[in-house]
Amino acid sequence: MQRDTQMFKKFFVGFSFIVTTSLFSISFANAANNKAAATASGSHLEKSVVKVFSTLRGPDPFKPWGKASPQEVTGSGVVIEGRRILTNAHVVEYASQVQVQTGQEGDKVSATVEAISRGMDLAILKLDDEKFFDTHAAVMRSNKLPEVTDAVFAYGYPTGGNSLSITKGIVSRIEFVDYDGSTGGLRIQIDAAINPGNSGGPVIAGDKMIGLAFSGLMNAQNIGYIIPNEEIEIFLKDVADKKYDGKPSLLDVTQTLENPTVRDYLKLDKSVEGCIIHRPYDQSSTAVLKEWDVITQIGDTAIDNQCMVKLKPSVRVMFKYKVQQIASNGKVALNIVRAGKPMTVQAPVYVGRPHLIGDLQGGYPSYFIFGPIVFSRATVEYLSFLSNNAPALNGYAYNASPLVTMRGEMPTKEREELVVVSSPFFPHKLVTGYSNRFGSVIYSINGIQVKSLKHLVTLLRDMQDDLIVIHYDQRYGETMVLPRKTMLAETEGILSDNGIRSQGSADMMKIWNEK
Repeated sequence: MQRDTQMFKKFFVGFSFIVTTSLFSISFANAANNKAAATASGSHLEKSVVKVFSTLRGPDPFKPWGKASPQEVTGSGVVIEGRRILTNAHVVEYASQVQVQTGQEGDKVSATVEAISRGMDLAILKLDDEKFFDTHAAVMRSNKLPEVTDAVFAYGYPTGGNSLSITKGIVSRIEFVDYDGSTGGLRIQIDAAINPGNSGGPVIAGDKMIGLAFSGLMNAQNIGYIIPNEEIEIFLKDVADKKYDGKPSLLDVTQTLENPTVRDYLKLDKSVEGCIIHRPYDQSSTAVLKEWDVITQIGDTAIDNQCMVKLKPSVRVMFKYKVQQIASNGKVALNIVRAGKPMTVQAPVYVGRPHLIGDLQGGYPSYFIFGPIVFSRATVEYLSFLSNNAPALNGYAYNASPLVTMRGEMPTKEREELVVVSSPFFPHKLVTGYSNRFGSVIYSINGIQVKSLKHLVTLLRDMQDDLIVIHYDQRYGETMVLPRKTMLAETEGILSDNGIRSQGSADMMKIWNEK
């Protein structure tokens, strides 16, 4: 399924539309025997692969008091053990209604989202009528990765028809990648044709499922990606309590040890192979890992000069893949060389990575309206207005907007998040003469640096000054001076004129009403 919703599009590095496939593979070692097996398994799969219908009501980050218009989307899913259906998160995220149907049956069965991981793009559905599973069996999953060149078949429900679609291909590549900026995982590339609407179907090799396809590559033919079973098992184990907690990750930035001059600079013997710490995640003086440390081994596995470890005799992946296998109690064992001396350390691992500009995590934006101005948090979803607008992006960069210059920064005590003017000013004489500050980041209110949206609401609530001075964080522009009491008095009328029921989201109104 292509993610064409502007407000909550999930960005995966290197590809633009999301699709899923289910794959059924036939071993060609014994064609006669496998022909019979394929017929029986194919019949089973046809009843175990479902079409998912979702009605999505995503957020509107530019009008945070409301939701985006409903969007009807379809994807695919597969029956798994526990009388459940596995699909992609993007198929059902923000869904107000979910239904499933097989290609052989006319009736749709209502479903609810039981668990979801946006980072891994996986979700579990529970059906309202579990009798469905009496005649729709779970698909068995393989407990090992496929081999490159293994034959596969893709099952799913792409757009353009209602019947089950089947396409054939092979496994082309296995790699460890960054899914969404904070979650990494294995990814399998296949060349079976996949199209929008396939999202969420199973991937089968031989007679077992090997993964769930979740992505296609824009402007390329016969390149699709699947989430392998190892990642699915991690997800299912995590959500056994109906709540997704997240995967452990090593967040330190690394670089390769391939360049001979770098090796000379570090005074390393030619026998030393490993991966350099470029920027430690923990910048404190007590950090376990330091800049220029060379990680030579993770657990019992050696790391080569390209920061890779062997997954199979012919497959290498990024060494951080091993973290999800061996991390224990929030730490992972590493062998390092520091200033020429080998040592063993227990490096901390983290679940998720906090960002100054985070995403909505499946929620809706907080906001607060004061006079004709709407304040909200800067989020990944909010930045969609810059993502495909090169002139605007260049303008914001030239103006030194934190929306651009601080895109990858972590929160600090001084600045927990960025607060923006999320919408154009409502028409009102109070802002006469000022340019519209849509997309501007608030730096301070009456000389006090704004830490967060919560802090801004608190400042406005407790202020006694006659005038409010808003300073924006940018190179060019203007500082606004507004009459506080008039802003307070005019807010209710502005809300009424624009059909807005509440001055702020529930969390912000709780703070505002504490005065």
